[in-house]
Amino acid sequence: MRVLLLCLLFITPVASAQVYTYIDAEGNRVFTDKPRSSNAERVMLAPSNNVELSQPAPTVRMAPAPAVSKPTVHYQVLRILVPEPDASIHNGSGEMIVTLSSEPGLLPGHNYRLLLNGQQQGESSRSPVFSLQHIDRGTHQLAAEIIDSAGLIVERTPAQPFHMHRMSLTQKRKINPCKKEEYGVRPECPLKDKPKEKTNILPFL
Repeated sequence: MRVLLLCLLFITPVASAQVYTYIDAEGNRVFTDKPRSSNAERVMLAPSNNVELSQPAPTVRMAPAPAVSKPTVHYQVLRILVPEPDASIHNGSGEMIVTLSSEPGLLPGHNYRLLLNGQQQGESSRSPVFSLQHIDRGTHQLAAEIIDSAGLIVERTPAQPFHMHRMSLTQKRKINPCKKEEYGVRPECPLKDKPKEKTNILPFL
């Protein structure tokens, strides 16, 4: 038992320790770091293995992505005043005026935007009046939006229909017949349609 304890003691790696062994008076093998007997022999120890514990990698915490700001302002009312829903517009060249209204009035940094069939018309503006031109005949959809300085939609109206009626040149001539001096001036009165002047030729006797 004593020999075992001594062995365990010296198995522990100590860089500067030296180990000796000898047989004591009782015949037991003794291991010690100090030679106490003349017949003690030095034990050559194998070099110890040093294990370096690696440091854990630092934990990198990603900063949370900034939340996208959303408009917090709400308008009580946003509507299209002109034209009224399902209105019929009669214009030969497809021109019309659209007027918007909001309650409260437009706030600082906000603009009106007009959509025709889902497409923006012109630039956004603080003016509630928009002029549209060259609209094809047929049924179309209008919608209005209020946007902030970042281009985010604050309010939007539902799409409402209107009907564009464009009078043909023939219909215009029927309503307002072309006069002699209007040929070549009015689009519906081209020069090629101008009646030829009658000439009276007297026969020579």
